[in-house]
Amino acid sequence: MLADAIRSESWRLLHNRTAVFWSVIFVPVISLILATGGYLFIQSKMSGAAEGLPPELKLDAGALDLGASLVKAAGGLANPGVLAFLLIGAATVFAGDYRWETWRLITARNSRPNLIMGKAGAVKLMALAGLVLYLIASMGADVAKGVIFGHSFAFGFGADEARAFGLLTLLSYVRVVQFLLLSLLAAMVTRSLLAALFVPLVVGVGQFFLAKLSPLFGWQMGDWATMLLLPGDAYGVLKAAVLGGMEAAVLPAGAVWRAIAGLALWSLAPFLAALWWFQRQDLSKE
Repeated sequence: MLADAIRSESWRLLHNRTAVFWSVIFVPVISLILATGGYLFIQSKMSGAAEGLPPELKLDAGALDLGASLVKAAGGLANPGVLAFLLIGAATVFAGDYRWETWRLITARNSRPNLIMGKAGAVKLMALAGLVLYLIASMGADVAKGVIFGHSFAFGFGADEARAFGLLTLLSYVRVVQFLLLSLLAAMVTRSLLAALFVPLVVGVGQFFLAKLSPLFGWQMGDWATMLLLPGDAYGVLKAAVLGGMEAAVLPAGAVWRAIAGLALWSLAPFLAALWWFQRQDLSKE
């Protein structure tokens, strides 16, 4: 029955072409266009100025390592643009039955937990598709950069790069799903499509400014208060731990485990709270 719920919600989402375009397709396409256009602009402005430069300083010096580009792209998947536009599809799935007053038609066909998990499953599949397309677009932008600037290409992708790519991709996916689950809770509590769309954005902006003010409260990166209140910072700590380097070296002991706990809390709590609230709702008029 859960599989049926996921299939039905995925089918409904796929047939909402507007939501699919803005959630899954728009950001990868526009990022590829803007990046390519930017490289063309830089190349046109710099080509003449580079004529008198030594070879090692010219734009076409060196090879472009697509393996490193792939790891870098994986680390940038959970950016604000991707989060904001994926939220459109998530809000549509989570609050659509309130908007169209169709809950009473489908609750007779499946259990309430299965219906909620079906919606969450469809949104997770949508998020996965969006991240894959964005990753492809990021790599396409790097290929365009190499072609425009005349770079040769290399692909250094050993065990370390594969580990970093896998962990960063998984981490980005968890961060995206965590953010989108705030929309589920907002939809269940308010029964509003607009609230499901804007509440996570407001929470995200509030957490951003709270992170900027955290030194005033004596909070440090990696401590319990920061990791439990700011999932974006928890994501940043885990990302730094995967990449290593100076940022990872200055993390306090136990920061990684606190970050995992914080991200898990912000992933599970909205889902469980939404499920509990939905079980209590009267849907006779929805």
